[in-house]
Amino acid sequence: MSVAADPEFEIEAFYDGDCPLCVREIALLRRWDRRGRIRFTDLADPAFDPASVGRTFDEMMDRMHGRLPSGELVEGVEVFRRLYAAVGFRWLVAVSRWPLISPLLDLFYRFFAKHRLRLTGRCRDGVCRVDSKEASEPT
Repeated sequence: MSVAADPEFEIEAFYDGDCPLCVREIALLRRWDRRGRIRFTDLADPAFDPASVGRTFDEMMDRMHGRLPSGELVEGVEVFRRLYAAVGFRWLVAVSRWPLISPLLDLFYRFFAKHRLRLTGRCRDGVCRVDSKEASEPT
């Protein structure tokens, strides 16, 4: 089914299912999503094809992505705004757009996205990276 064919759908969230913090936040959003407004797609699922989004696996892993029913992609903090709006926290989204709050959230998110592997304990021997799906698939 195409994304546009689901009129009750507000956003598709692409998340890193190997990231412990990401998994906890997605579990919370799933509990709050009583009306089924969010579609959740795990980037770590072997069936996920980043080409279906028009991005590479590495691009998808660099920052949070979401897809709207129109097919438009949104990234970073805007994805979280849309996710929280979909589960009924529109007031929080409004606050996140305030002139002083918005740039701080963007700054915090950019820092987290850049360092999330280290912050979530996913570095080994000083190396913080996730192998691309292409590199990790058997040939």
